[in-house]
Amino acid sequence: MPDSFEGFFAELPNKIDKSKLGAMNATFQFVATGDGGGEKFVKIAGGEVEIGDGKTDNPTITLTAAAADWLALMNGQMNGQTAFITGKLKVLGDMTLAMKLESIFQLG
Repeated sequence: MPDSFEGFFAELPNKIDKSKLGAMNATFQFVATGDGGGEKFVKIAGGEVEIGDGKTDNPTITLTAAAADWLALMNGQMNGQTAFITGKLKVLGDMTLAMKLESIFQLG
């Protein structure tokens, strides 16, 4: 299990289930606020995945949470829907993509 926001993205290439990508063409922007925070993006197109640091232009979806909450989400200690409903996770863009994160990135 990752122990930081950065650590999760370092491990992410080995966690992506490419069989679940299908014809997906999307760019995810992840923003972690507070101590241990940062910004990362994941671009998925043509069955390929690009992971990068910082902001990307025109993300399909932007997900923002405190770094500690991101860690809980990524380690399966917090449910994404609960985080969204309670305001711990803010989502801007295509909500259906947010619901696919758990299976694509094999969270937990």
